[in-house]
Amino acid sequence: MRGESAVQRSVLIVGGGIGGLTAAIALCRQGFAVQIVERDPHWSVYGVGIIQQMNVVRAMQQIGVLDAYLARARGFDRTTIFVGPGGIKEASFETPRLAGPDYPSNAGIRRKDLQQVLGDAARAAGAAIRLGVTVEGMADDGAGVDVTLSDGTSARFDCVIGADGIYSRTRAAILPDAPKPRYTGQWVWRYNLPLPADLDGIHIFAGPCNAGLVPMSDSLMYLFLVSEEPGTDFLPVEGAAAAMRARARMPAPQLLPHLAAITEDTGVVARPIETIFLEHDPWHAGRVALLGDAVHASSPHLAQGAGMAIEDGLVLAEELARHDTPEDAFTAYRARRFERVRHVVLNSLKIGDMQMGRIPPFDVGALTGQTIGMMAGPI
Repeated sequence: MRGESAVQRSVLIVGGGIGGLTAAIALCRQGFAVQIVERDPHWSVYGVGIIQQMNVVRAMQQIGVLDAYLARARGFDRTTIFVGPGGIKEASFETPRLAGPDYPSNAGIRRKDLQQVLGDAARAAGAAIRLGVTVEGMADDGAGVDVTLSDGTSARFDCVIGADGIYSRTRAAILPDAPKPRYTGQWVWRYNLPLPADLDGIHIFAGPCNAGLVPMSDSLMYLFLVSEEPGTDFLPVEGAAAAMRARARMPAPQLLPHLAAITEDTGVVARPIETIFLEHDPWHAGRVALLGDAVHASSPHLAQGAGMAIEDGLVLAEELARHDTPEDAFTAYRARRFERVRHVVLNSLKIGDMQMGRIPPFDVGALTGQTIGMMAGPI
C-alpha cells in the first residue's frame, strides 16, 4: 500500500496455520507490521506428514526459510506410480528443481515440523502471535478495520486477512452468501512408519487401493490411503488401526508389509475430505480478504492444498506492497491466483470422482504432467 503512511501498514491475520504463517513472513519482509491471532491456545497440529512439491520448495526459498525447512524434511526428486492389485510400475520421473540445482525438487515433512519452521520464522521476522484469541467483531470504515478480540482488547488495522480454514468465521462474516464446504465422499487416512532404505521418493499406488508412501525425514515416512465413506462422523480411536487396514482393498504387494505395521490406534489420523471454492464470488470485502482453505480447500489428490495456501501468502504480500489500496491489492491477488487454484481444486475433485466411479476413467498421468508444468511456472 504505497500511498499510505507507515503507521497504517498494519495487518491482522486470523489463523496461525500454514497459509497464515507464510503470509505473515512475506508481509513482514515487505515492511508490514503483522499480528496473528490463533484460536487454539495450544497451537496443536496432528503429527503426520505432508507432501510439499517443487513450487513449495521454491516458496520456502523466497521467504528465506529453505535451509531450516529442509533440515527437518526429507527431500526427493522422484515420483513413481504403480497401478492395479499387482503393483505394476507405470511411470517413474523426476520433477524440476525450482530452487536451484543444490536443492531437491520435492519434500515430505511432518506437519508439526513445518509449523515450527514457519512459526519461528514469522516471529523472527517481527510478527506477533497471540494464541487462544479469536475475532469477536470487525468494523471496516473504508480507511481501516476496527477489530474486537475475545480477550477484551481492540485494535485498528489497515487490513485483515482471514486464513482461518475451510470453516472460516472470517468468510462467514464478510461473505455470508458464499458457498459452504461440502463433503466429497472420501476420507484420507495417514500413518507414520519407519523409512525403508529403498524409498527414493514418493510412491503412488492407483486403484482399487489408492494409497502412497511419502518420505518425511531421515527415519520416517508416512503411508496414506483414500477410501470412500458414507458420511463424516469421526471414528473412535479404539479400533482405528484395524479400520485403516480394512480400507486397503486389494492392495499392491509393495504395500502389504507397511499395512501390516499399522498397529497403534492412536497413530492413525483419518479425516473426511471436504472442499470449498469461491469460484464465482469475490475473495474479499473492503479491507478484509481470505486466503488458503478459507477460499479454496481442495482434496489431496494433486497434493497441492498447502502449496496453494503458501503461494497465496506470497502473492498477497506482493500485491499489498505494490498497490495504493488494499481493495486494489486484493483484486489483483485474486486475478493472479484464480486459474492456478481453479486447476488444483477442480482436477483434484475430478480424480476423486473417478476413484469413486462417478465419472469415466481418464488419463491421470497426463493430468499430473499438466499440473507439474503449471506449478513449475511463475506464481
